[in-house]
Amino acid sequence: MLGNMRRVNAHFHPEETRIMADLKSQFEQAVKDSKALPEKPDNMTLLKIYALYKQASAGDVGAERPGFSDLVGRAKWDAWNAATGQSTDDAMQAYVDLIESLK
Repeated sequence: MLGNMRRVNAHFHPEETRIMADLKSQFEQAVKDSKALPEKPDNMTLLKIYALYKQASAGDVGAERPGFSDLVGRAKWDAWNAATGQSTDDAMQAYVDLIESLK
């Protein structure tokens, strides 16, 4: 009986599954596109790209904030921490939108 439930539940929301797969493929393409932008973004934009990528791929920041001597690490941590609570899908979509705006 459980086998039947799994089969039914796996197809319960096929449209939602398709949309999620489309977003994931768009995100993966945007990651590729980010490496070939026509111009290098400014540092604040690079931090936003980093934060959205990390939030989309790893979720909320889990590590401790780097110490004062690691200025770059602190800036990255702060940017990622600002995205705390944002869903994976929202972070992916924001990342895709940001990369598209930079093309």
